[in-house]
Formats: sequence, C-alpha cells, structure tokens
Amino acid sequence: MASTVCERDGCEAALPVAGRGRVPRFCSTRCRVAAHRARRAAAEALPRELTARRRWVRRDDRKAPRTTSGGFASVTDGATWTTYRAARAATVGAGLGYILAQGDGIVCVDLDHCLDDGELTPWARAFLDRCPPTWIEVSASGTGLHVWGRGAVERGRRIRRDGVAIEVYGHGRYIAVTGRRFGQAPDTLADLTAVLDTI
Repeated sequence: MASTVCERDGCEAALPVAGRGRVPRFCSTRCRVAAHRARRAAAEALPRELTARRRWVRRDDRKAPRTTSGGFASVTDGATWTTYRAARAATVGAGLGYILAQGDGIVCVDLDHCLDDGELTPWARAFLDRCPPTWIEVSASGTGLHVWGRGAVERGRRIRRDGVAIEVYGHGRYIAVTGRRFGQAPDTLADLTAVLDTI
C-alpha cells in the first residue's frame, strides 16, 4: 500500500492528490529537493566497507526489508539483495536497509531510546566512551543510534535493564540505514571486538 505522508524525514504532511494514478512521494517541491540533498549527503557519508558490498535492500515505512522491485527481501537469500547504487536509485519504499551476512565480519550495535532531544542518555554516553572511533548513525526513529563496526557475533544479543536498551547483531539480520551521521563519527568501521566482549 502506498504511503499517504511525505517521505522526507521529519515531515508528516499529507500527500496531495495526483492525477492519472500517479502517487506522489513528497508533499512539495521543497521537501523533494531537501530529501534529494539529504540522500546525496548520506551517500557521501556512508562507509565504503558497507557501500562496496552487495548487501543492500529497500525498506518500507514499517521498516520491513523490500527488494528494489517491491517484493519482500530475505535476510538469508542473497538473491533478494542488491548493490548500494541500485538500492539507492530505486524508489520503492521509504529508504535503505543493509543485510548483516554470515562471514562478513560487519556488526551493528543498536542503542534504542538513547537520544532525548538529540542529547545522549548517560548509559549511551558510557557505552560510546568505550568504543573506538567508528561509523555511528541516528536511527530512523530519531531516538536511537546504530553503532557500526567490525567483529564477530555468533548470536544476537538483547540487553534490557535499568533503562538500558542494547541489541547486538552480526548476521541474519537487516538494519534500516539512514546515513544520518551522529556527531563527528568517522566514515570508517572500527574493530568493536573489545567492546562486544563487555556486553
């Protein structure tokens, strides 16, 4: 089902009615241009270690992974994945996603509900202080962070206690990618092994 709100991050405006069965993606030319600029900036910011791999999918407005033709993508079927360039050029859904695949050595630590008006919660600050400089992006919700890096995670982990909400994934998982750099995070992936061993 087509979205009824503007695709630009942060805009919840209703989409105008278009003729000839055409479904608009943005509420205005201003939002369309802003979204295009944001996508270009995100493309320039993403680490090459991610964009060089054929692990990309699209995502719908409920963050479900989709192929560039609109079908559901699978986290275990590489035939449903594509290149970063092809995924970025596609217009299906609301954005991009990355598949964490077995043997790649790419991991993602998802810090949920760790931003309050852009400020880090104390537990998230303590976690990031233990991390080497690595690519970190703000999640699609705007209230979480994805900490990307290199490492080995045999089984995903989920920690929920005392307000802390951390999920760790290394394969068989899809991550909604925004490309919205957090702070001064570099566009490279660091080895997170030492940090992962403490979680």
